[in-house]
Amino acid sequence: MIEVRVQAEDFSVSNELDRLRGDRTDIGALVTFTGLVRDMAGGQLITSMTLEHYPAMARHQLEAICREAETRWPLLGGTVIHRHGRLEPGDQIVLVAIASAHRHAAFEAAMFLMDWLKTKAPFWKKEEGETGSAAWVSARAEDDAAAARWARDGSSGNA
Repeated sequence: MIEVRVQAEDFSVSNELDRLRGDRTDIGALVTFTGLVRDMAGGQLITSMTLEHYPAMARHQLEAICREAETRWPLLGGTVIHRHGRLEPGDQIVLVAIASAHRHAAFEAAMFLMDWLKTKAPFWKKEEGETGSAAWVSARAEDDAAAARWARDGSSGNA
């Protein structure tokens, strides 16, 4: 089962992997993705990012996305952490850690989760620049295209 956490606090990737792995010997692959706040967006310097969400809705949607991954790939566990609140460049935003007996399932599930998190999870980002200006970040066509490749219509990414 994939554990989902939505939190303001930072996380330790190392601690999360140790907890996920434990003393298990059936895990053959651990794949992780850690998303970070960049200092540039659209050629503009970013001084901070604020992530807003509806707590119950965000958690429910993340859990649904994780359940979908569990139906598509033979997973042995996982952790998805998504932060909210005010973050600065270099801060961690998201962790996707997936355990499976085999690398292909772990890599594909992790990519699927990130692609769907970017498009289906109800988080809203506001970037603040060095002049004090702030702007909400719009959805990006490339994120929608990445998520669309996982459609269950026989296209690539279908496990």
